[in-house]
Amino acid sequence: MNVELDLAGAKWFKSRHSSGGSGECVEVAHLSGGMVGVRDSKNPTGPALIFTPAEWDAFTAGVVDGEFQRP
Repeated sequence: MNVELDLAGAKWFKSRHSSGGSGECVEVAHLSGGMVGVRDSKNPTGPALIFTPAEWDAFTAGVVDGEFQRP
């Protein structure tokens, strides 16, 4: 799916668990239509990944369930 969204007015935020010292974080923005943007905080003008609501829900459920933990 190729989605074109204007991200200029997006309100980006980091997790409250993010450690501010290293600068190696991702930022998330809730966009129109329930879409969710994710970007590298070190490159705020760079590309962003855009997730549909269903994709974001599946991803966050996987995080909660430990699906992405290293073996």
